[in-house]
Amino acid sequence: MSPLVRRTLAPQGKTPVLKTKAAHREKVSLTAALSISPRRGRLGLYWRTYPRQYVNNERAAAFLRYVLRHLRGNVIVVWDGGTMHKGGPIAKLREDYPRLSLEKLPPYAPELNPVEFLWNHLKYGVLPNFVPENVFRLDAVLKKHLKRATRSSARLHSFFESCKLPFF
Repeated sequence: MSPLVRRTLAPQGKTPVLKTKAAHREKVSLTAALSISPRRGRLGLYWRTYPRQYVNNERAAAFLRYVLRHLRGNVIVVWDGGTMHKGGPIAKLREDYPRLSLEKLPPYAPELNPVEFLWNHLKYGVLPNFVPENVFRLDAVLKKHLKRATRSSARLHSFFESCKLPFF
C-alpha cells in the first residue's frame, strides 16, 4: 500500500506530499505468464490478482491450470525457484498435464525472466507516487494496467526484448 516515491514535477517551493496509512500491511499479490506462439509468434499475457493474499503453490497451480486451458500443444514454463513453484500441487499439475514442462531459472536471475520487466513497468512506469485509498482500489488500478498491457503487442514484445534469453 505504500507508494514507490519517484521524482515528480511540482511548483517551486511546494513539495508534493503523499499521504498514506502508516504501518499498513495490506497488499495485492500478482501472478502472470507471458506466452509466445511458436508458429505464429503471437504474444499473450495471462494474469491474476490476489488482494490481501499471497501466491502459494496451490494458487500457482490453479493459475497454471487456467493458462493451460487457453494454450494448445506443449507448454514450457520458465520460472524461478520460489517456494510457490514447488510442492504437492505443482507435482499433481505435472502429473495431470504431460504436455507441461517446467524449467527453472538460475537462482536470482531476474534479467532472464520477461515477467520481471512487466513488474518493473507496473512499479516504476505506471504506479510510482500512486497512493490508493484501500487495497481494492489498488487491485482495480493494477487490473486496468494489466488489461492495457495485455492488449499492447508492442509492450509485450518489449518485455521479451528486454530479457537476456533468445526468445526471438
